[in-house]
Amino acid sequence: MFEIKTVALFVLTAIAEIVGCYLPYLWLRQGASIWLLVPAALALGIFVWLLSLHPEAAGRVYAAYGGAYVAVALAWLWVVDGIKPTNWDFVGVAVTLAGMGIILFAPRA
Repeated sequence: MFEIKTVALFVLTAIAEIVGCYLPYLWLRQGASIWLLVPAALALGIFVWLLSLHPEAAGRVYAAYGGAYVAVALAWLWVVDGIKPTNWDFVGVAVTLAGMGIILFAPRA
């Protein structure tokens, strides 16, 4: 159960980070309203708070989080941007998720 909660928390964290970065992108690159910076700041605040909920050491959390971030970013690419990831994208996600699993769930001395 710990593993499911940890991965779910990473997914929520990644969504918050991506939203917090995507909204300013819309403002800067696509001419959207500057008011998008308000929910972007809120999303980034939620991102930081979610990262703080993990019981592991911060460095380990950040390292493992990278795997979840890559997976969620590719899902975002597909769902939001409408671009289907390539087979190599899926291979890359598998590698990063394997790394995340090793970092998070390996036995500790």
